[in-house]
Amino acid sequence: MASSSSSPIKDAKVLMVGAGGIGCELLKTLALSGFSDIHIIDMDTIEVSNLNRQFLFRQSHVGQSKAKVARDAVLKFRPHINITSYHANVKGPDFNVDFFKQFNVVLNGLDNLDARRHVNRLCLAADVPLVESGTTGFLGQVTVHVKGRTECYECQPKPAPKTYPVCTITSTPSKFVHCIVWAKDLLFSKLFGDKNQDNDLNVRSSDAASSSKNVDDIFEHSKDEDITQYGRKIFDHVFGYNIELALSNEETWKNRNRPKPIYSKDVLSDELAKQNGNLDNDNASGDGLSVSAMASLGMKNPQDIWSLKENSRILLEALRLFFTKREKEIGNLSFDKDDQLAVEFVTAAANIRAASFGIPLHSLFEAKGIAGNIVHAVATTNAVIAGLIVIEAIKVLKNDIKSYRMTYCLEHPSRNMLLMPVEPFEPNKSCYVCSESPILLEINTNRSKLKDVVEKIIKAKLGMSLPLIMNASNLLYEAGDIEDDMVAIYNANLEKVLAELPSPVTGGTMLTVEDFQQELKCNINIKHREEFDEEKEPDGMVLSGWTQPVSAAENEDKSVSNGANTSDNNDEIGIVSPLKKRKLPDDSDKSNTTDDARHNKQLQVIDDEDDLVMLDGDLDGFKKRRVS
Repeated sequence: MASSSSSPIKDAKVLMVGAGGIGCELLKTLALSGFSDIHIIDMDTIEVSNLNRQFLFRQSHVGQSKAKVARDAVLKFRPHINITSYHANVKGPDFNVDFFKQFNVVLNGLDNLDARRHVNRLCLAADVPLVESGTTGFLGQVTVHVKGRTECYECQPKPAPKTYPVCTITSTPSKFVHCIVWAKDLLFSKLFGDKNQDNDLNVRSSDAASSSKNVDDIFEHSKDEDITQYGRKIFDHVFGYNIELALSNEETWKNRNRPKPIYSKDVLSDELAKQNGNLDNDNASGDGLSVSAMASLGMKNPQDIWSLKENSRILLEALRLFFTKREKEIGNLSFDKDDQLAVEFVTAAANIRAASFGIPLHSLFEAKGIAGNIVHAVATTNAVIAGLIVIEAIKVLKNDIKSYRMTYCLEHPSRNMLLMPVEPFEPNKSCYVCSESPILLEINTNRSKLKDVVEKIIKAKLGMSLPLIMNASNLLYEAGDIEDDMVAIYNANLEKVLAELPSPVTGGTMLTVEDFQQELKCNINIKHREEFDEEKEPDGMVLSGWTQPVSAAENEDKSVSNGANTSDNNDEIGIVSPLKKRKLPDDSDKSNTTDDARHNKQLQVIDDEDDLVMLDGDLDGFKKRRVS
């Protein structure tokens, strides 16, 4: 694409958000396509694991800003263009609506849902076109979002992070992922995270008196307690005693395979256990993330599947190393897929639990992928998607509306095609983001507090950063830079039950919620409801009319998430936008609803895990009605 004759390209001011897997390819392609004024925002620094696919970076760049290094790398072969880098969070106050208004188009190469939604809202407020993207392994997509002409990024449901019922995780695991979630979110967190957190690891029976007399202190490690004995005490409690208690409930195991309690004495001899706890060679003497139980025990291949004995040795050694080499971190740790010792501990614990429940064991390599929600990135997919982003950006800059396409990159050919184009969908009239349609919140207004609504609904589900909440003309709450006396009033309101607020919130109330940073406003209709199912509706509230519904699997029970944060657990590659089973009217533009079955076709899911789609039928017969 020649730059000299393409003034819409040469003169365009482009904002790129994200300089990772897609971002590196995108910046290179933009520069080589004639774009001459590019701005990049990315808050991340370069890690060693990035180097196999983010080709603007080198070993010497590890630890440096992605945005700045990417800029410098491209300027070496395109020195005469203007590239501005920002090592910052796109959700920061500097990147407001006025900032976005200076650009002709915004291109996303992000890795998390939260930031995507934020950018979508700023683009809508600034009336700037957005080209969105994501890849997962060999799969990927590029979508175009233009205010008033196409659907916005939030018009349709997005895949929620996978969660699993608590009862399955704690009592009846049937898959290895259940064991991983147990090891990561329960055992690891209990031992090395916040000591005050409540989970089911101390007592597994409803009768606390039936448990050992010191059960409340079972995870406490006293200063004079031998670390080897402490490790074996934890091992015996979670893999032996807790399983014994679970087995005492005969009803649970009528139609299930009974687990087998595992005690350290049955797996490790006293001599071996003693040796295991005393190994302290040079490989284990490093600091922080370099400490490794595998290195300490002379085990090198992460793709080996360890025996039960090897898993037990790794578990005890990892625990010992945490307490001897990283003691200052204990109490504040959370699982990190890039923390070798944490991955070793979680892998070993998950495998021991899997052995107890008759579930096949997995290697550390496999366990790390499951625990970190990693789908290994493919550099060529990123390159293809980056090229498609630039193609759509050029169409947007030329205002070539009829040519806009949402393009899906498939792993296997369909109709001899690996790239599946679909014409953009029209805005969803019930979208609370771009159509300002009200949403419904069912809640017990006599029990629930305002802070429950703020934290669980407005921030967690609606994605607002700095909300302001009003009941008619009465201001109930405001976040952000406000005066101290008002902070005290709003904090007091947060602790009040909805019906007891200065301006009571009861059934029939309509709350107005605004986020000035995103320039987003929505209305929430309140419906009072007395009772909620504690298992299916653990929050004690149900939100309807928003575009991120909870999946059926999540609704089965109160759930524990395998990486509950949608933001950072993927290997920087992003979430693929779903278009599950959505109707595509054909070109005939017939409005007779009785003929809908004949005239409408549906998209079908290719890969249920990633929510990508393919067309059902002959490609030429599935054109979307033109957006106007």
